[in-house]
Amino acid sequence: MTPREQAFAEARAVLDRARVRIAQDRAAGRLSPAHELICRRLERQQRTATPVHRAAA
Repeated sequence: MTPREQAFAEARAVLDRARVRIAQDRAAGRLSPAHELICRRLERQQRTATPVHRAAA
């Protein structure tokens, strides 16, 4: 992989781990009400967002 592709892959891996950790905390009820509200707002935005299409490599 080129350094750019590797950097993107590593960033995606970090983001994926963070999402899993947030989901686990949320399922266990460990998020504050403010953070729960942020999660709900982001989920609502994602449902209404237009998908981004990437060019084929």
